[in-house]
Amino acid sequence: QVQLVESGGGLVQAGDSLRLSCAASGRASSDLAMGWFRQAPGKERELVAAISWGGGSAQYADSVKGRFTVFRLGARNTMYLQMNSLKPEDTAVYYCAAVLSRSIVVRHTSPDSYDYWGQGTQVTVSS
Repeated sequence: QVQLVESGGGLVQAGDSLRLSCAASGRASSDLAMGWFRQAPGKERELVAAISWGGGSAQYADSVKGRFTVFRLGARNTMYLQMNSLKPEDTAVYYCAAVLSRSIVVRHTSPDSYDYWGQGTQVTVSS
């Protein structure tokens, strides 16, 4: 089993920055591909960014390219999402997700392809 714990959400103004973190624990916590998803009220959960097991490959939603950066530190079991130039449309609950995978490229971009989820953290961007 794998447990994921997110932190770092909050209320900010447009143009501000936030960094989210996701710590993985459990027996297979170093063998994970990981991703960040978000869900706004009335909308489906969508991929924000995904990162491969080793951290060498990442994919981003078009809406966040150039503003958000996903990276991993600490024996690969901690993932971060650096969010810059935040916009009101970034307001959502952000979820960390993981799946057992040692692929060096990103292969998991849909919510259904992930097996483990964090509890979510609220990000609110005011205009």
